[in-house]
Amino acid sequence: MLDPQIRDKLFFQLETTSEKIRIFEEVIIGKSRCDFFAVTDKLTGYEIKSDADSYARLKSQVKSYDLFFNENYLVVGKSHLKSAEKHIPDYWGIICVGETTEFVRSADPSPKVKMTNQLRLLWKRELRHILDRYNLPKYPQKSRQFITKKLVDCIDGQMLLGEICAELFERDYIDEGFETVKSLAKQNGLNL
Repeated sequence: MLDPQIRDKLFFQLETTSEKIRIFEEVIIGKSRCDFFAVTDKLTGYEIKSDADSYARLKSQVKSYDLFFNENYLVVGKSHLKSAEKHIPDYWGIICVGETTEFVRSADPSPKVKMTNQLRLLWKRELRHILDRYNLPKYPQKSRQFITKKLVDCIDGQMLLGEICAELFERDYIDEGFETVKSLAKQNGLNL
């Protein structure tokens, strides 16, 4: 089975069995590109190795996924099922997609996940929403890195994870596109 068919089947499975879920595809995480991650009450990464793929890049992908997501799954086609567990840590889950979708092994929490990395998934505007909700200064001239550090220092980790998930659920690409247009217009002396 190839990547597009695996995605279709797995997305259907996740969306029909989860009470509330949002899926983001092809996101840069560290030095890797995440096939997709799901937002529920946590962030779960999914790396797909279809029947046409190899494990050549998986070692470096695992390192990146571990730093960004609370749980991770290797999603394989039938041809990789027997060898899958040799290529991932014990705390990663395994899903096999063929005629059916089989959860072969459940994922345990990643011991390496970093809240600062999870905050890097948010836009600066979303970081400011969290600052507002906690009555923290907006730091308009400060970098994303500075704001991220302030959030980690001031807000309990579990509460902050909830805030990250809430922002990702509410992400609106239309508003972000309009904000980009407004910013470009302003740079060119136009007001919208």
